[in-house]
Amino acid sequence: MTSAPKANAVVGQSGGPTGVINASLAGVIEEVCKHNEIENLYGAVHAVDGIVNGNFVDLKNISIQDLEGIASCPSAALGSSRSKPDKEFCAKIFDVFKERNVRYFFYIGGNDSANTAHIVNVMAAEVGYEMRAFHIPKTIDNDLLVTDHCPGYGTAAKFVACAVMGDDLDNRALPGVKIDVIMGRHAGYLTAATALGKQRDDDGPHLIYMPERGVSMEQFAGDIDKVYKKLGRCVVAVSEGITDTDGTPWTKKVISTEEKDAHGNIQLSGTGALADFLSSQVKTKLKIKRVRADTFGYLQRSFVGFQSKVDVDEARACGREAVKLSMNEQSGSVIINRTGEGENYASELGCTELRNVAEFAKEMPKEYINKDGNGVTDAFVKYAMPLTGGLPKTYYLGNYPKV
Repeated sequence: MTSAPKANAVVGQSGGPTGVINASLAGVIEEVCKHNEIENLYGAVHAVDGIVNGNFVDLKNISIQDLEGIASCPSAALGSSRSKPDKEFCAKIFDVFKERNVRYFFYIGGNDSANTAHIVNVMAAEVGYEMRAFHIPKTIDNDLLVTDHCPGYGTAAKFVACAVMGDDLDNRALPGVKIDVIMGRHAGYLTAATALGKQRDDDGPHLIYMPERGVSMEQFAGDIDKVYKKLGRCVVAVSEGITDTDGTPWTKKVISTEEKDAHGNIQLSGTGALADFLSSQVKTKLKIKRVRADTFGYLQRSFVGFQSKVDVDEARACGREAVKLSMNEQSGSVIINRTGEGENYASELGCTELRNVAEFAKEMPKEYINKDGNGVTDAFVKYAMPLTGGLPKTYYLGNYPKV
């Protein structure tokens, strides 16, 4: 490997914002400032769209105060993009890089972002242009390959766990059926995280449905009926990507007009149609009067003041690691390897080839879903709980001994 070139760098943030994507950005900025090889650090405003339009901000001279403020703030400080660059689009990106003598590219995002970095890197190699492209993992869905988990997931998991803990206390006070629709198109990790706050045997969510396991409306209503008859109430967590037993997403069945994003995916989080449909089905089939439903939507990924310390520390470390790697490696995707469990949880960073992360995604392992497909196992709780950094304890007096 040749020595690191004296050149400029670009960093961008892509896809859905998270609670810690800015911590990764802060990690890139602070580490870049330690390396004289990188002359200028350009922040791409709105990711690849900003790159091709020449819309950049100077990040190398940012103040320590602003850097720390950014690291603690959710969303994407540079602005994001849902564009999915093809080879032609990436050629435009590469032209901008050549014009500005950019030889370091740090892209924070999911599997499509890894693919963009991969395409640009291959293009550079084909014409002998030295380019060091690095993908920094990010997604609340926790569905990237190779890495044990993704920055962004721990904070989102903490949020949904705490939100449903509160929802469960509310449901105890005024019993009925409550249905919460959680983000997760193909992977159920975030919906599963609603189980992390359960502290009593009768705590909700009592039922959890993930997209990896199809469920019929008959089973859905039947499961709720059993819980309601036993407890007089029921809290349900449902992934937005929940499917029928034939594999068709329920949202696709209940929405007449399918709005799609740049990736060809049906918009799931921008509507409460699924929640409304499920609540109406429960009312109709079970004749339960008090049935309510909420769609958590975008609140899950960008809630101010709700970071998991474990998550933010790892996200920032991933940003720093990408820059360190660029001093010695040609390209790659930063990954997190777990080295400790439970109270002794620990992790270390590594690197894998961009092509190993690009485009494809993973689902929750079968051993994390219970045999009935309506809950999670202890193995999942053991896996996910440390990533939240810990959850608060709740109290309830209604089950104290009567006098």
